[in-house]
Amino acid sequence: MAGHSQFKNIMVRKGAQDARRGKLFTKLIRELTTAARNGMPDPAANPRLRSAIAAARNANMSKDTIERAIKRGSGGGADANYEEIRYEGYGPGGVAIIVEALTDNRNRTASEIRSVFSKGGGNMGETNSVSFMFGRKGTIRFPLAVATPDAMFEAALDAGAENVESDETGHAITTPVEDFAQVRDALEAKFGAPEFARLTWQPQNTVPVDDSAAETLLKLIEALEDNDDVQTVFANYEIADEVLARLSA
Repeated sequence: MAGHSQFKNIMVRKGAQDARRGKLFTKLIRELTTAARNGMPDPAANPRLRSAIAAARNANMSKDTIERAIKRGSGGGADANYEEIRYEGYGPGGVAIIVEALTDNRNRTASEIRSVFSKGGGNMGETNSVSFMFGRKGTIRFPLAVATPDAMFEAALDAGAENVESDETGHAITTPVEDFAQVRDALEAKFGAPEFARLTWQPQNTVPVDDSAAETLLKLIEALEDNDDVQTVFANYEIADEVLARLSA
């Protein structure tokens, strides 16, 4: 029985991993399709598409799947017409949350996101109800292996970046919105395609979240990210490292 139970647990974990991978692929395909539809289907002339392709390759998406998504977007069919929508609201502990989605059914997505907020102890607000607490920034990420921290710092600042942070997970570069394209292009020419390059929402101040609210908040954010229509979730929370370690144990 012990062996059977262990095998069952392994299969459950594999099923969960496959489900997460499937959801990630759904989001990446939507981004590829939208990037191709809103710009040139040639990645050399479409920075957003280049970034989407790099993200898809990092997730081990096959070349055929990537090419089909691009073809679908560049064909301009109705089934490729995803709308970019932003939702805003509050989570447990008064944390402000911004959700960016790509959807082919605005009513369905709004209903689902509102339901997730409600079930997760939060509430969805109107557009611009929390975005004033964030700053719009360009964010570019590279793998750690492409450069030393000093080399990345020097190259990014020379290109016009606002900030550079390097750790064991890689290099994260922040830019003003107006300088995002030139910094991205300069760094791409030097280090190759980034893992991630897009405009993001960065909190101007963070809200400390105590133990009692942290678990509920993280479950809410996870549920939002789990929605097929949701591309990215931004929030202004701050949780102590020991609390995060306990919750992820």
